[in-house]
Parts: sequence; C-alpha cells; structure tokens
Amino acid sequence: MAFKSKIKWVALFVLTLSLGSLTVHLSLTKFSSMSLVQYSAKEALSHDFPYIGSPVGRNKRLWGAVRSLESLQPYANPRNLYPVPGKTSNGFIYAKIFGGFEKIRSSASKCYSRNSRDTRKYSFKRHKPILPPILSEFQRLRCRVAFHTLQFRPEIQILGLRMVERLRAWGQPFLAYHPGLVRDTLAYHGCAELFQDVHTELIQYRREQMIKQGIVNDELSVESHIRRENGSCPLMPEEVGLLLRAMGYPSNTIIYVAGSQTFGGQRLLIPLRAMFANVVDRTSLCSKTELSDLVGPETPLPPDVFKMPNPKSEEQLKEEWNRAGPRPRPLPPPPDRPVYQHEKEGWYAWITENDKEPNPSPMDLRMQAHRLLWDALDYIVSVEADAFFPGFHSDGSRWPDFSGLVIGQRLYERASSRTYRPDRKKITELFNIIRDDMYHPKRNWILSAREHLNRSLSEEGLIRQSLLSKPTSFLSHPIPECSCRISSVEITKPIKGKDGRILFGGEPECPKWMQSARAEKARTDETEPAEDENDEPEQLEPDVISSLTSLIDHDEEWDPND
Repeated sequence: MAFKSKIKWVALFVLTLSLGSLTVHLSLTKFSSMSLVQYSAKEALSHDFPYIGSPVGRNKRLWGAVRSLESLQPYANPRNLYPVPGKTSNGFIYAKIFGGFEKIRSSASKCYSRNSRDTRKYSFKRHKPILPPILSEFQRLRCRVAFHTLQFRPEIQILGLRMVERLRAWGQPFLAYHPGLVRDTLAYHGCAELFQDVHTELIQYRREQMIKQGIVNDELSVESHIRRENGSCPLMPEEVGLLLRAMGYPSNTIIYVAGSQTFGGQRLLIPLRAMFANVVDRTSLCSKTELSDLVGPETPLPPDVFKMPNPKSEEQLKEEWNRAGPRPRPLPPPPDRPVYQHEKEGWYAWITENDKEPNPSPMDLRMQAHRLLWDALDYIVSVEADAFFPGFHSDGSRWPDFSGLVIGQRLYERASSRTYRPDRKKITELFNIIRDDMYHPKRNWILSAREHLNRSLSEEGLIRQSLLSKPTSFLSHPIPECSCRISSVEITKPIKGKDGRILFGGEPECPKWMQSARAEKARTDETEPAEDENDEPEQLEPDVISSLTSLIDHDEEWDPND
C-alpha cells in the first residue's frame, strides 16, 4: 500500500509540472504573438534603401545603356508624302479581338485595306509578317498603330505609371522579369516533366487537346529534358536568379515579377526570393482598393465550390464485387499517388476525379478578364524598367508571347536600354556543367555566363532575335523599318540574312531635330554619378543556400496556387 501511494504522489507531481509547463508556454505564445507583423514588400524596401527619393550612382556595368545601340532612335514617320485623307469617310475599321493579352495586342496591329492590291497580295492570310521592301511604309504604319495609337484605358495608364513611380521612389533602378511559365506554352513545347506533380498532368491534358485540334503535330509523350536542351522550354526562376547573381546584381536588387499568372504557383519563385530579398509584384505596389477600382463594379457570383463525389453505398460495392468475374482474381492495382487536399479545392481539382476538363465557370471567365488588366499593368512596368529579363521569348512558333512584345517596344523606344535576350539552348548547356552544385559555380563558369548575357544585349542578340522572332512577329523586332541612326555615330554596315533581308543596320539618318535632342541627352548622362564598378563575380551567401535548401525540402504539400 505504501508503494502504491508513492506512485500516486509521483504521478500527481508529474501532472502538476505538465500543467505548469503548458501554462507558461501558452502565456509566452500570447505575448509573443502581439509582436508579429505581416511581411510587407514596401517595409523591406525601406529597410534596404532608407533614403527615399535620394538619387544614387548607378553601376553602369549593370544598369548603363548599351553603347553600341545608342545611335538607334525611334522613327516610324512616313518617308514619303501622301495625300491628306478626305473629310468624308468611305469605310470603317473592323477589329476582331480574342485570346489573351499577347494575342490581343499583336492582333490589333494586323490591319490592312481590302482595296489595296499590294497589301492584299501579301496579307497575314499567309501568316508572313515580313513584307518586301516596297511595303516598308506599311510596316511603319504598324509601328505607329502598335506603339502610338494603341493605348490602354486612362485609368490603366495612370495606375501603371504610378507603380513605376513607386519603384523609382527608392532612388534605385529596378529590373523586370517575366517567367513565361504559361500552360499553353509548356504544353506546345512538351515541357511537362519540368514539374513532376499535378501540373504535369494538366500540361499533358492540354497537349493532348492541342494534338486533337491540329495545333501540335507531334507525339503526346516526349522527353522534356531533350526539349529543354534544345532551348524550347522556359528558364526556371531559380536559373534566372543564378544568372542575375553571375552578372553581379546584388541581393538587394529590386526585381518586379510580371505576368498575371505563373503556371506552377508561387512556390517556383521561392529560390528567386531566397537570392533576392526585394522581389515584388503588382500586389506589393498596389492596394486592394486600387486594383478593385480598376476592375470596377461587378455582379456577385456564387463561389466555385468543389464537391466530392458521393461515396458508394455498401450495396453498390457488393454488386461491383459480384460482377468482377470468377475467382481467383488478380491482385488489385497499386494505389495511385497521394492526392492532397489542396488538389481537390483549386481550379485544377477536376483532374483528380475526371478525364475531361470542365467548361470554364462564370468565375473562371471573370478571372480571365481580370488577368487582362493585370497583364496590361505589368506590360507598362516592364517597358519602363531599367532592365528586362525574359524567362521565355522567341520560340519560333507563330504564337506571340508577352516578353517578345515587351522586347519589341523597348527596342523601338530605347534600343540602348538593357534588354537581355538569352539563348536558352546556350544557357541550358551552361547549367548542365554545374547541375550537381549550382550554388557554388567556379569563376570560369560565372565569366562564361556573364559574357553570354552581355552579348545578348548587343548586336549579336539583336541579330539572333531578328532571325527567330521577326518571321512570325514583326512587333518583337521593328527595326530597321521603324528606326533611324544618329549621323555623328559611326555608320554600321547592313547585315543581311540568307533570304536577303536586312537583319541589322541600314537605317536612314535621323532628322536634325532628333540629333540635337540626342546631343542634349548625352550631355545630361555625362553628369550622372556612377558607382564603383567592381567586376568580381559575387558568390551566394551561405545563409541563402541553407534557407533555400530547407524551403525546397519541405515543399511536398504546397498549394500550386500559393
């Protein structure tokens, strides 16, 4: 009896200690939670750049103009005299607009007169944006339509320019980056195996539909790593981050991520955010009120609630068992991969239960309309950015892409602006060298990556861009038709392709008023302060590597839309 009473006292003592420990932990949690604050990109920027609005010197190696392209100026004015159109109209403009932002913006410039014999002979019925020299005036008309006449709604322009002002308010240059991870693009080029999750199934389903529609003339299952090595697949955000670090961009560089939707979700941006602390997007720069005001009033719609199928009754299970045939029966198939709860709640939930993608719901259609607005805002910011890096562009297909349109307008307005045009095939070859240890590249690798990216900024990148994108999208490379050269600069000899068309050079001399304005700007640029241009490659910090590794290791059940 004495032994049992001792056990009771010991148990009571242990229980008392447990209750006391629980009380202390709850108290600490209550008081510590009061000091937790929600992360804000603006507060992070204020921490890195405390002197708001104070201009600082730029590292010209990272942000300076491309000297070899400074002579190119936008000049889409007619080269000949044409009669003024009469006051009375003899026709009207018919515009049929459909598709996403890229298709709408590129289709708006595909205009031609039904009464013109020449334009009818060479019309985009043949899908040939490159016209003979005799119709260069028509190409300049397209430039005037796309880059001058075609304007966003005033409220979109106001908010987009306000976003640019907020980015520049910190006194630092910023880089715009568009991942180019779009479901249709990934399906068209067979890049499904880059994900290895539910997104792989979604891409394969879309590719199957493209094959049935005649859009893709290829097999359903292809080797994605081969397509990637050919340069057909987009660069992943992790790879882009490593390339920017190889170029020497510091970890506090402001990076604006464009694109209304990144297929694969925010988790793909985790490596980029680990390398660069100041990664922002429209939600970081705009309030919910500003974005909702841009959308305008809308009729409330019922939410899209995914309903699980009703469980089978016991009688149904018995009936299926009896219909299974004579015994003995083979072993049941192995269980499928686990289906997480978040995979049953998003827009992609159908793929866990059905073989056919359902028609878009009213809410889906509304979100598609919203994405057109977000793409318009991102387009404005990307064109105005101090540097632009595309994750995917110039794939050689007849489809327009967001980055291609941005590159084209930046080339037209400021040809010398820092617009990277990486060769994805070459980039993949570089990453294959360090695939086992990407965060500790050797100096030679860093210098090779830097050399390739610098070449993509200059004439070499322009010539490659002309060969790949201009045959299918004139707006992605509107030179030499819509440009001129400053006479004070050494004249560049025309470089022609195999088909005889001019790839680079051969632009006419700019008017005198443009040359005087250019000289004034050159004097202003010479007075700007410059940072110390250290050319040493910068390695990743150990804490960045460790935090990145831990985030990726615990990534099994992340919501693709997070």
